Amino acid sequence: MTAEAMEAGPEEGSAADGDRPLRIALLTYKGNPFCGGQGVYVRHLSRELARLGHRIEVIGAQPYPVLDVDVLDVAEAPGGLSLTELPSLDLYRPSDPFRTPKPGEFRDWIDALEVGTMWTGGFPEPLTFSLRARRHLRARRGEFDVVHDNQTLGYGLLGGIGAPLVTTIHHPITVDRQLELDAANGWRERASKRRWYAFTRMQKRVARRLPSVLTVSGTSRQEIVDHLGVRDERIHVVHIGADTDLFSPDPSVPQTPGRIVTTSSADVPLKGLVFLLEALAKVRTEHPAAHLVVVGKRAEDGPVAQAIERYGLEGAVEFVKGISDEELVDLVRSAEVACVPSLYEGFSLPAAEAMATQTPLVATTGGAIPEVAGRDGETCLAVPPGDSGALAGALSRLLGDPSLRARLGTAGRARVLERFTWARAAEGTVARYREAIADAGGARRPAAVSAVEAEAVEQAAAEVVVTDRESRATC
Repeated sequence: MTAEAMEAGPEEGSAADGDRPLRIALLTYKGNPFCGGQGVYVRHLSRELARLGHRIEVIGAQPYPVLDVDVLDVAEAPGGLSLTELPSLDLYRPSDPFRTPKPGEFRDWIDALEVGTMWTGGFPEPLTFSLRARRHLRARRGEFDVVHDNQTLGYGLLGGIGAPLVTTIHHPITVDRQLELDAANGWRERASKRRWYAFTRMQKRVARRLPSVLTVSGTSRQEIVDHLGVRDERIHVVHIGADTDLFSPDPSVPQTPGRIVTTSSADVPLKGLVFLLEALAKVRTEHPAAHLVVVGKRAEDGPVAQAIERYGLEGAVEFVKGISDEELVDLVRSAEVACVPSLYEGFSLPAAEAMATQTPLVATTGGAIPEVAGRDGETCLAVPPGDSGALAGALSRLLGDPSLRARLGTAGRARVLERFTWARAAEGTVARYREAIADAGGARRPAAVSAVEAEAVEQAAAEVVVTDRESRATC
C-alpha cells in the first residue's frame, strides 16, 4: 500500500454490511499456505474481506503469505488487498533450516534474541515477530481501524499498537505440546520438546489479557478456556471453510480405483498418519489396489518412514508437495476416499475441502473434526482417534461400496455449502471487528500509551531470560 493511498483515507461509500469500510492490519508470523492451516486462513480470509469492501494489509514474516491479489479486481474488491513484508532472519528456511546468520545480517537486538533462542533449543518466532510488529504498528499509528493477529500471541502485542486488537486462536498449541511429549522417547527427547514449546508459556500469559478472541470451532473455544485460561465471554466462534468454487465436484476427472488421499504437512503425532499407514496395510489384504497419496513432504526418517518400512508399504504410499491449487483439487477429486486421521484438530480444513469436492470422507472424532465432518453414516464415516483397526474398517467399507460413497459425498458437499464457506467467515469476522472498535471507544482515535504499556517490551525480554533459564534447568 502506498503512502498516498494511506493519506487519502478510507474509500468512499460503504462496505457490504452497509457500514463504513474498515482499514485492517492482518498479522501472521508464518503465512505461507503450503506450511499449514494458518497460511490458508490468511489467504482466504483476506480475499473475502476485500470482497466485502474493506482495505486489508497483511503484515507477515517468512515464509511470506500467498495472497489472491491477482484474482481480485476493483469492482469486486474496492477496498484493496496488499502485503507488507516484515522480515525475520528466516532461520527455518527449507533450504537451510536452523542456519547461523552471517554477522552482517544482524540489524538489532530482536535479531540477536531470535538467534539466541534458537541456539538454546527454543522457537523464537512468535515473540520476535510480535516485537517487530509492535514497532511497525506504532510507527504507523492511526492508519488502521483494527489489528487482527493470527495466533502470534506475543508480548509485543500487549497494548500501545495504535488500534483495537482482535486475535484468532485456531487451537491452543499446548495441545500439540502434550501430544508430542506423550509420544517422546526418553528424557532427552522430552526435555527437547519442553524447550521447543517454551513459547507456550508466553502465549498463555498473553491470551489471558486479550480483549477479543476469535476461534474456529466450539471445541477450540473450550480448549482455549481450559488450557489458556481465557474467560469464556471474551471468545467468539467464527467457523472457517472451504473455497467452494475451487473445491467442487467435476465428473470429468476420473477416479483412480483404490486411491485414498490425506493431508499431512508435518511428521508429528498430532496428524495420526502412522495409524493411517497401519490401517492401509490391513485394508490392502481385502483391497490390493488400495494406495495412499499424502499431500505433504516425506520425511526421510522418523515415525512415518519407519511405519512405511515396517508394514511393507513402499510402493503403496506416495507423497506430493508443491502442487498448484488446481492440481490439489484434481487429486482430491480423483480419490475414492479422503481421510483425516488426526488425533486432534482445531477445525480441519482438509475435511471441509474434501467434502466440498464431493469426495466421501473417513475422519476421526479428534477435537473439532466432528463439528466439520458431521455425523457418522450421514455425511462421513467417523472413527475414534488412534484406532487403526476402526480406520481400516471404515476405509474398506467405503472402498467396497460405491453407493455409500456417492451418498456420503453428496451429503458432505451440501453440509459445507450450508455452514463452512469463506464468505460466511469474513462476514462473521467483520462483525467482531466492529464490536472491538466500539468497545475501544471510537472509530479512528489513536490509543494512548500508558507507562505500563511502554514497559511491555522490556518485561517481555526479562521474562524470556527467566523462561530460558527454567527450560535449561529442566533439560
